[in-house]
Amino acid sequence: MTTPNISDAEFIELWKTHQSAAAIHKLIGGNIRTLQRRRANLETKYGLLLEAKSPNGRPERPQSAYERKQLGILNGTVIVFSDAHFWPGIRTTAFNALIWAIKEFKPSAVICNGDALDGASISRHPPSGVSGKEPSVIEELKACKEALGEVEETAKEARHNVRLVYTWGNHDARFNARLATNAPQFAETFGFKLEDHFPTWEFCMTCWATDDVIIKHRYKGGVHATHNNASASGKSMVTGHLHSLKVTPYADYNGNRFGVDTGTLAEPYGPQFSYGEDNPLNHRSGFAILTFKDGRLLWPELVHKWDDGQVEFRGQIINV
Repeated sequence: MTTPNISDAEFIELWKTHQSAAAIHKLIGGNIRTLQRRRANLETKYGLLLEAKSPNGRPERPQSAYERKQLGILNGTVIVFSDAHFWPGIRTTAFNALIWAIKEFKPSAVICNGDALDGASISRHPPSGVSGKEPSVIEELKACKEALGEVEETAKEARHNVRLVYTWGNHDARFNARLATNAPQFAETFGFKLEDHFPTWEFCMTCWATDDVIIKHRYKGGVHATHNNASASGKSMVTGHLHSLKVTPYADYNGNRFGVDTGTLAEPYGPQFSYGEDNPLNHRSGFAILTFKDGRLLWPELVHKWDDGQVEFRGQIINV
């Protein structure tokens, strides 16, 4: 049996009302598996999350905070920032630029590519002593909520169906790991997982903007990471972690693909990075803007901090 001949809009409204392929099948017929596939295709096509409930009220398809997210971008813009390491009382030029870019380009998706939380007080590094003490976990969590809340509000004002995606970073993982190690009796208690505190963000390990563009916090390491990411994966790969903010093209018989490092939203010599012992750091403050045309990634663009309150982009200095 084929899918009944109804429009995408009609199907979406039916799903939002009944939240079940079985229930829709009873109303309009059609194969249940085909209805489920159409639901998944529409989620990708329109950037929606069509939640499902079984008759007893439990989810038909559990959502894992570590599963792969598929965006299926055909045409549009995706903004990717990473390594914000939000600390209380610090608002950076790059963060102001991010808010500007979201308003300016009205992206289909905004992706926090890991390490929004620094986790200084639960770090393996010794305390820096820069400010007398590291911020507590609750202080950092509040700073993250305020910053990502502003990103969320701005993004939803700019585009009503924007996707908000959060890929796991190694610093973010400290939150869950510390609690799982030291208080395993409280596993699955609400609030003991980082994702509990950011319910409107879709958590995942990797985000596939298209079948050929992967966004994740880290893959290869070292100074040649962007080149090695693109060559080893066979895909364009957008990562954070190394804070270097750069685009490396890679070409072979399959054409061009890119390795992109999205830099850091923090200041390169901010207190979060005092473990660097005041050594020179190959870090740059900014983020990436990805533009897609007919499902293909155009040359990735970078927004880079120029000076306090200013960024450079497309050959211009922009006040933010």
